[in-house]
Amino acid sequence: MASAKFQIERKCEICGKSFIAKTLTSKYCSKNCSQAAYKQRKKEELLDALKREKAARVPKNQPYLSIADATALFDIGRDSLYRLIRNKQIRYYNLGLRMIRICKADLQERFNLRPYDERRKEKQSEVKTYRLEPEDCYTIGEIAKKFGIHDSTVYLHIRKYSIPTRQIGNYVYAPKSEIDNLYKH
Repeated sequence: MASAKFQIERKCEICGKSFIAKTLTSKYCSKNCSQAAYKQRKKEELLDALKREKAARVPKNQPYLSIADATALFDIGRDSLYRLIRNKQIRYYNLGLRMIRICKADLQERFNLRPYDERRKEKQSEVKTYRLEPEDCYTIGEIAKKFGIHDSTVYLHIRKYSIPTRQIGNYVYAPKSEIDNLYKH
């Protein structure tokens, strides 16, 4: 595969080293960093799923919660809960070793429940609208000239990243905002 005529310098998200990106979507400088990021992402997904399962198992009418149940339901760190207990900002009972129970009503006054479903709905319902008038768009030739790449590469990236286009006569227009965002250095 031919290499691109432009170079994008990026910073690795894992190790922080600067590198020349081989593709527009490159985030990591090496295969080792990519694998480390994959493992980290999978671990976070697993922990997130476990917290969701634990939150689903907590009875709704239970007035006092254990520390583990509170962290799962309200997405609060254990250290934060213990600090609130130490500062006597929430009511609690100590029933013995590892048996602290926290008042659920006090937590509900301070914190919101874990918003998993709301986040997903927001992301799915987010619809972008574009103004595809010639003054708000680049032509394919303008894009190629401005960023120093070939026309076929521009078409390839437009298809790959689902960028909307509009054809008027012999010219194909793409929104400036999307193109600038795609080829930003």
